[in-house]
Amino acid sequence: MTISGDIILKKGKEYSIERFHPWIFSGAIQKMQGNLTDGCSVRVFSYKNEVLGYGHYQNGSIAVRMLSFDAQAPAEDFWINKLSNALNVRRSSGLPTANTNAFRLVHGEGDGLPGLIIDVYDGVAVVQAHDAGMHLDRHEISQALQIVLGQELKVVYYKSHGTLPGKLRDAQQDEYLFGAGIPAHVVVENDNKFLIDWEEGQKTGFFLDQRENRKLLGDFSKGKKVLNTFCYTGGFSVYALHAGAELVHSVDASEKAIALTRKNLELNGYNATTHTCFAVDTFDFLKDKQDQYDVIVLDPPAFAKHRDARHQAVKGYQRLNTEAMKKIKAGGIIFTFSCSQVVDRQLFYDTIVSAAIQAGRQIKVLHHLSQPADHPVSIFHPEGEYLKGLVLYVE
Repeated sequence: MTISGDIILKKGKEYSIERFHPWIFSGAIQKMQGNLTDGCSVRVFSYKNEVLGYGHYQNGSIAVRMLSFDAQAPAEDFWINKLSNALNVRRSSGLPTANTNAFRLVHGEGDGLPGLIIDVYDGVAVVQAHDAGMHLDRHEISQALQIVLGQELKVVYYKSHGTLPGKLRDAQQDEYLFGAGIPAHVVVENDNKFLIDWEEGQKTGFFLDQRENRKLLGDFSKGKKVLNTFCYTGGFSVYALHAGAELVHSVDASEKAIALTRKNLELNGYNATTHTCFAVDTFDFLKDKQDQYDVIVLDPPAFAKHRDARHQAVKGYQRLNTEAMKKIKAGGIIFTFSCSQVVDRQLFYDTIVSAAIQAGRQIKVLHHLSQPADHPVSIFHPEGEYLKGLVLYVE
């Protein structure tokens, strides 16, 4: 790792770094030295001239994302060690397995690699950079993946055109960093099959963070009529049918998402005509669906990606949950989620309480849900917990 310059912090701003929080905000910086450009590696000093660690610099609100909290500069095997540690975390929770071969290998700050996401789909590593530093280091990351994953690795696909900041996004096209392009292929998750299209699909191709919540849905689905809204690739739908649901309806405003859902239903041996898919807005779909469903899944995309949109997001979650609570059968179950990082767990809970009041029905909380073990949250960076969910019983 080539160090391009130094960052000296203001007095008192070293405390968060000493507590291993990975972000340094621009207002915490006293002085910058060297030829600093977006994505370069920097050494971080306290006001006492003590080395606090090393990180990636970027001109913005978050000026430095820490990669190391050691006084010594990262060694040549830095990426190999980081990815090996991340793989060990997954293995500690039993991933991958014979019946689940898709998992998240790197979850940003949760793995000490802010700005980096790596999902693995049965030998296909999909890499996403969310900052300039990880973008500039993408080839080193690819080389380290080849060493850490060895023969299990088929290709490394770099998919960051939609996640990089500013001008970097305009200049970068998605590309294969290792191996030739291969067609989308099938993975298994808890013995359910899913077609993954990492080139054209949303995010890296699949929402791995809902794996355990999809599995839990099965416990509530046998013999039930299930509505899966914002279904995307139909993950919850497949799990519900696998568990013996009488009927599943899948809803998404995107025609492309509905096409993916149909493929996944058929891939698992279910009739996509019987278990109907609807390319329609969820709010419109719910209008005339009184007492038709025993289980409703509400898993919308992030209604707020920044704090300025938080108020409108809360109103959206409230309206969506109110409608579902009004429409579901008595004794029904609602799985409701928010993946908006700026809507914290307490605010989400309070929003659902408000929805229950507006719906005028008695609601019981059966489960508090979160992201799975391959999406770890650093205890020093609680902001990394982005997925919140509740399982509700509606009387």
